[in-house]
Amino acid sequence: MLRYLKRKTPHPQGGDEFSSNKPLQEINLEDLPADPGQRHGILQYNVNDRDRVRTAYLQKGPCQPNNHVFPLTSYGKQNRKFNKLWFAEYSTWLEYSPDIGGQSGGDHFVTQGFSNWKRNEKLRAHVGGPNSAHNEAWGKCVDLMNQKQHIETVVHKQSDQEKTNYKMRLNTSIEVARYLSTQGLAFRGHDESESSANPGNFIQLVKTFGQINPNIKDVTLKNAPQNHKMICSDIQKEIKLIISDIGDSTFCLMVDEARDISMKEQMALMIRYVDKSGSVIERFLGVEHVTDTSALTLKGTIDDVFSRYGLSISKLRGQGYDGASNMRGQFNGLKTLILNENSCAYYIHCFAHQLQLALVAVAKKQDHISSLFDFTTRVLNIVGSSCKRRDLLREKQSEKIIEALNLGEISSGRGLNQKTNLKRAGYINSHYNTLLSLIHMFDAVIDVLEVIGRDASSTTHRTEAQDIVDRLLSFDFVLSLFLMKNVLTITNELSQALQRKDQDIVNAMRLVQVSKIQIQSFRESGRRNEEEMSNLHHYKVETFYTILDMQLGELNARFSDSTMELLVCITCLDPSDSFSHFDKDKLLRLVEFYPQDFTELDKCKLNDQLDTYIVDMRSSSELQGLGGISDLARKMVETRRNKVYPLVYMILTLALTLSVATATVERAFSAMSIIKSRLRSRMNDEWLSDALLIFIERDISARIGNDRVMNSFQNMKTRKGQL
Repeated sequence: MLRYLKRKTPHPQGGDEFSSNKPLQEINLEDLPADPGQRHGILQYNVNDRDRVRTAYLQKGPCQPNNHVFPLTSYGKQNRKFNKLWFAEYSTWLEYSPDIGGQSGGDHFVTQGFSNWKRNEKLRAHVGGPNSAHNEAWGKCVDLMNQKQHIETVVHKQSDQEKTNYKMRLNTSIEVARYLSTQGLAFRGHDESESSANPGNFIQLVKTFGQINPNIKDVTLKNAPQNHKMICSDIQKEIKLIISDIGDSTFCLMVDEARDISMKEQMALMIRYVDKSGSVIERFLGVEHVTDTSALTLKGTIDDVFSRYGLSISKLRGQGYDGASNMRGQFNGLKTLILNENSCAYYIHCFAHQLQLALVAVAKKQDHISSLFDFTTRVLNIVGSSCKRRDLLREKQSEKIIEALNLGEISSGRGLNQKTNLKRAGYINSHYNTLLSLIHMFDAVIDVLEVIGRDASSTTHRTEAQDIVDRLLSFDFVLSLFLMKNVLTITNELSQALQRKDQDIVNAMRLVQVSKIQIQSFRESGRRNEEEMSNLHHYKVETFYTILDMQLGELNARFSDSTMELLVCITCLDPSDSFSHFDKDKLLRLVEFYPQDFTELDKCKLNDQLDTYIVDMRSSSELQGLGGISDLARKMVETRRNKVYPLVYMILTLALTLSVATATVERAFSAMSIIKSRLRSRMNDEWLSDALLIFIERDISARIGNDRVMNSFQNMKTRKGQL
């Protein structure tokens, strides 16, 4: 019987995870963790998936977080840490795991990790000679990435003409995908069959390319081999190329969340940093679907994104949010969770959002202003409630313009006197455009309301229109209208300036101060006589002064320089008026906010460096008339003074890294409404993020050559076509 029976060998503990019979599963190669400490072992994947995973990791490159603050490890009486110069020496394979604090690479270099910084010669011993295990493994990696050595390539040899045709098909697909992505257009159509009259943008553009160039027509679509058409959705997606590398720079994180058209909560992430030329750069990282907007969920998602892109939270020097409680909560908000890991990641409340809150507060507290905005909305609803009334409004406005042209009151010219309409307010700051359009079309609005008051079929509508006309022509309304128009003119200019991508914190604080002075001057220009008790006194005291005082009070409360010592110290970098704001003591105090970037020795050097720096700055003619610290940083790089005063330049970059407003993140959601529209509501999250990246970062996409994209595409997996 023994010959028919075989003793069952027990599996070792955890043996299932090393089984080669694991079922095939959908693997998102983009979500593979970059951190070696978070990766799954290669034997945990199905045997048919392993080469795909290996190829994906080889394309990503080794995890080398140059911007990570490497922790010290005690060795007897000495403290040692990982030296990032080893990354340059072993650039092709050496990896460091921020998660476990060691580099991957005997058993130590494969599974457990190595952390003996005292004996780094083990790295050279590991590499060894030409026949070492390391070099044999590296040779296999090179062979894996070289498709010409794959079995499929040897079996299916292709002629030079077939390779040329394949390259032309691939090049055409890349150009079409590049155009559609940068324009935010859909790729696929409802019916992509050959008989379809509208097969979708991608196929239609390929046809158009073929009509322009007969050589393309001969090798694409129906003239291509059935398995080489290069039009399936998976291949269209794989052509996307994501680049997000900020090098060794410190950076600021900006986050916001919103719902897309399919009612999914999406979180947009952007980073702000200073590049090698001294310019402030804000880059879009992508959108991530979150199941809820709690601080813990958002923090977990941010950690995943940082791991994917090889970013380290230890290099984070700023946080920018819109001020929602789940973002900036004192005890468990996202701001606090990040500060618990990195105390130098300072939070700056979005300036544009604070300005909006100031205007909202005034609108809610002052009856005249609240009534003005409510009544203006009512006017827009009456005049624009139907297409007939809108057409009548445009007709009346055209008549007013023709009459003014005939009287010589306005001039004619290209781009002047175009057709317009009343603008409806969205955010509180957009009330400026609403009031401006109402003033511009005031006579036409009165005419339309008079027509409604005379010809409307309903008595209620006629009476309502007549009442609105009476109030529009009243002195109370006109005074409030022009008063708020003047106030919103000042704040609108401030809002537009705050939303610039390259705006710095020092210039933003100066602009806020200028707006306060403008409002105060506006108030002083209407100073009353204390003895005067008249109707004029009523309007001045109860309306004019009250509104302006409330607006000034809100701006002072929300933009107080004394609320954060960090901002007060940063203003000492301001180059305006021949560096009149320079204060050496405050700048020395500023570096204490960044203990991870300045050692005690650096602080001593900075004390001497600042004396030479300020003399040089004030005596140099090429550094006069600078508009802000952004201009100063660029000029220092141009004149190579960033090498002469490296510590001062480090302070400058840290100040520029702090975000002023989250407008860039909000613009990403505007782009999302274009990319993921009602007709494209089934778009998955990965495709949405990739499409947004190319749509928003067009300048990066334009710099990526087709040859680079083709090589990346070819190396993603084994292809039937050969280059």
